[in-house]
Amino acid sequence: MSTEESASAARSPEYVGFWKRTLASFIDTIIVLVVTVPLLFAIYGREYFARADPGFAGVTDMLVQVVLPALFAILFWKYRGATPGKMLIGARIVDADTLGPPSNGRLVVRYFAYLVSGIPLMLGFLWIAFDKRKQGWHDKLARTVVIEDEEA
Repeated sequence: MSTEESASAARSPEYVGFWKRTLASFIDTIIVLVVTVPLLFAIYGREYFARADPGFAGVTDMLVQVVLPALFAILFWKYRGATPGKMLIGARIVDADTLGPPSNGRLVVRYFAYLVSGIPLMLGFLWIAFDKRKQGWHDKLARTVVIEDEEA
């Protein structure tokens, strides 16, 4: 191993903090909305957006609002190491122990652990601002970290 490779391997990762991750999440939310809102409009029409019922309008509604965003996130994490928002800010998700790509299981846990981070007043996401490795509760549960992507 060259001296440069040794220095790079010994260097600790640069963890991505709260505000950059918030920006990435905002970007990803816009992308998901740009896809899902026209789909829902095409399937259900204008009445869908005027209804007072907070539940799903049907199985297709649940697929578009729940399954599609989950697939979007998990597949981007698996094949690109980050969602488009994280790619734009130069970040990627890695295994907290090895700093390599997380397993599929960890990615699925990470996605569903967003509920744990979000339900108690978004405290699990706010935790990112105070944690030494900038991990939210979903990261801790899935044993992942978000680091600066040197290749970006």
